[in-house]
Formats: sequence, C-alpha cells, structure tokens
Amino acid sequence: MEAAIDDVHAAYRSGQLTARQLVQRYLDRIAAYDQQGPDLNCIISLDPDALAEADRLDAEFKRTGQFVGSLHGIPVLVKDEIDTVGMPTTLGSAVFKDYRPTLDAFVIAELRKHGAIIFGKTTLGEFAAGDTYGSGFARPGEAFGASRNPYDLARTVGGSSGGSGSCLAANFSTVALGEETRASIRRPGSFNAVVAMRPTAGLISRTGMYAGWPTEHASVGPMARTVADIARLMDVIVGYDAEDPLTALGVGHKPASYIDLLNRDALKGARIGVLRTDLGGNSSPDSQDYKNVMAAFNQAVGELRSAGAAVVDPIIIPDLIELQQTISRRPEEEALEVWLARNPNSQFRTLADVAKSPEVDKIFPTSKAERWKSPWPPFDQAEYGRYMFARQQLLINILKVMADHGLDAIVYRTMERSPSRLMGTTPADRGEGGGGGGGGTPILNTFLVYVPAITVPSAFTPDQLPTGVTFLGRPYDDAKVISLAYAYEQATHHRIPPKTTPALSEVHGQ
Repeated sequence: MEAAIDDVHAAYRSGQLTARQLVQRYLDRIAAYDQQGPDLNCIISLDPDALAEADRLDAEFKRTGQFVGSLHGIPVLVKDEIDTVGMPTTLGSAVFKDYRPTLDAFVIAELRKHGAIIFGKTTLGEFAAGDTYGSGFARPGEAFGASRNPYDLARTVGGSSGGSGSCLAANFSTVALGEETRASIRRPGSFNAVVAMRPTAGLISRTGMYAGWPTEHASVGPMARTVADIARLMDVIVGYDAEDPLTALGVGHKPASYIDLLNRDALKGARIGVLRTDLGGNSSPDSQDYKNVMAAFNQAVGELRSAGAAVVDPIIIPDLIELQQTISRRPEEEALEVWLARNPNSQFRTLADVAKSPEVDKIFPTSKAERWKSPWPPFDQAEYGRYMFARQQLLINILKVMADHGLDAIVYRTMERSPSRLMGTTPADRGEGGGGGGGGTPILNTFLVYVPAITVPSAFTPDQLPTGVTFLGRPYDDAKVISLAYAYEQATHHRIPPKTTPALSEVHGQ
C-alpha cells in the first residue's frame, strides 16, 4: 500500500519482492475494487502480457544483479488516449473500442526502455473531453460508464484523466500517466489526493497520443502519490522527439536529473505569491463547500510560511479573467489524422472515416455525435491571431508580477470546490452547486501551456474530501516547481489513502 518507486526497488534488491508479485498484487486489488466492492470503474483494459514482462525483468535482475533502468519493474497505468501496443486505445468511446495501435507512443517506448511495465489503460471522458455532465465520464450505461471517487463513491473523479487519478488513489499501480488539454491532469490530482503535473509544453512528446501535433494545447503529464515519483518519471519521459516538433522548444531545458534537484528545504527563503482570484469554480462563495476549500487553502498558505517561505499574499494578475476568455479553434482535424497515420491497420484515416462508423450514434451527448458526422469548421487564422495575442499578453502579465515581487512561484487552489456529486435524477443527488461540471477549471489551463504547474495534496475538508494546492512557475522552470512542491509535501504529508479500498489483508482478515 502507498508504495513509491524507491520502496519497490528497495524490496526488489532485498529479495522481499519480485516484479511478478507486485504486478499480481495490483491485479488482485483491481479485481477486488474496480468492478466489485466500491466499483470504482477506473480501468478500461489490462495487458494480458504484463505478468510475462514481469517474469522477464525478474529473470534479468536475477542474472545480472542489475536493474535494466531507473523504472525497473515499476507498474504504470496509462490514460486510454495514449497508444500502448497490446491494448486498445479507446478514447473512452464505443467508436474506438476496438482500435489497436501497432506502435507505442513515444513516452511509452521510453518507459519500457527504462524497465517500466505498462499494464493497463484507465478511464477518461469520452474523446478526452473533460468531466462530462458531472457524471465522472459518460453516464452509466454509455460507453465505459462513470468512474467513482474512492474518497466518496457518490462523487466524480474529475475529468478527463480521472481514471488515472482514481487508480492511483486506490493503489492500483505505482505511478500513472495522464493528459491535459484544459484541466485534465490537475483536476483529478486534486479530487483524488494525488500529485499531478502539467509540464511546460515542449518537454514531453505527444507522438502516439490523440490530439497531439500539430496542436500545442494538449500535454502528457506524470501522476503519482509522491512528488519524488513525479521527478523520476520526468527523468524518463522528457526529451526531444522528431515526430513532435513542439519538443524542439524543450531542447536544452532538461536538467541532468529532476530527482537529484529535490530539496526538502526548498521553501526556506523562497518567495511565493498567493493568487486568490475566484475563477468561477461552480461553487458559490456563500456555500459551505467553498468555505471548506478556502479554509484548506488558507491552511496551506500558513504551512508555506511555517516551512520558511516568504509569502506575498495576495498577488493580482492584471486582466486575468478577461484574457482567458479569448478562445480559438486549433488544428484538431489534422492532429487526428497525424495520430491515425501511425497505425497501418487503422480502420480510420480521416474525420470522414470516423463519421461513417455505426458506433458514432452511441457518442454522448447527441450534440457531440453530430459534431463528428460533419466537417469541422475551417481553421480561422484571424481568430487564432487574437487568441495568440491574448495568451502572450497574459504570460507577460504573469511574469511581470513574478518579477516585480521577486517570486519563485505562484500558488493557488487547484480547484475552487471539492469533487462534484455524480449526476443523479434529483437535485439532492447532484449536491450543492449542482452536478454539472467537475468543479471548475484550474487557472492557466489550455490558455497558457508554456508554464509548469504541479498540484500536491493539501488538507482534507471537514467532510473528508481531498483538496490540492498548485505551484506554478516560469517557463521551463519545471525542476524548481517540482522541488518546491516536494518541500511542501515533506512538510505536511497530507495524503491519506481512501477507506473504501483497504489492504486486501484487512478485507480477508489476514
């Protein structure tokens, strides 16, 4: 339970554990809790060859006495829009339920090269489209159904990487991968009391992922129960990939090692700005839920001071709300075709091919199905120019505030409310603030991708729901925000595993 990468490797070296035993233990927990018991429903598929891969790694370690890489024998779960050979990439939709890639995504190949075991795919909002209708994902009975939050089974896990967040919270794997376009990594991080990061765009390749190049707004990101495990994943998955030209921007920005730069005293003397601007998080300022989340955030600010940080509270970012309201379409149709072209066996090549699928009518809601049946609107260059201007202005505004105050990072509530209730049939089922939406969107979502942001568990609310605090830094200052988040984590240790998924030995009375 709660094992991190270093714990696993220490157990391997001491002979207390093998990779086969670890994978089997996770499989046993999935069998007990994913479709039974609390019925979390956060796994879409499992790799039938995972145990064989574990055996291969065990044999290699026994033969050489050495790990094959820094992630030797570490089980990884992956959001099901990232290609992994041996399992379908469903995108959480009936349309792609049988889509099987022939090549690993770039990040998956890197993970395997360093000894990781990719053993399952996690649930997501259909087509990675957020937290559909507050139901977790598609409504029960639609596609792969709704996932449940292990801290309160009547609440959402957050979209769209909520399956990865829920699985980590329930100890279904050691680490996981998510993807974020707006809030899809950090929202599940906050809602499931795990650490989750959106790195600066250009550090991590999206090759082999739906909605990758030539868009720039979608990002692969690491998710884990500890900040140290985030750093270990970053050491492996950050790197240049010629198939994703955006990664050319990241060249020269990767340190020799993220893990070696962790410092539990990083907050001592650090200057931290506190952003308190309300961003419309689906919870009324007069509600008890809002007050609970704000109290947890105020506690986090006090904890930063106690850890030695010089806190500037509050900071104001000029035109923050107004600039983020400027929107534009990106070249999504081209990105779809780039992704499909990697698979010679794909039954789809174009948007038009997808539209012909008889499964399109099963897309939820109906309006989304209609969107796939007709040509998408053409790229509007003028609109995109206005969007880029506004985004650049917001970045300048943020960096100027940081420069004026000499800040090392900005902190804010990852989410402005606790997890929404799963959509029900009565107002009582939907809970305070309504069931719609996942509880707001973290600041600087898709609008500002060239800054790193990492969410870390903060205090639980009085009704035992998770909250998170986010550290945001300057472009490509990923190592610094990871170290600051690590120092906060080590000073507080807020993460508590959910009671709905205890150790199986407790369930069986062993």
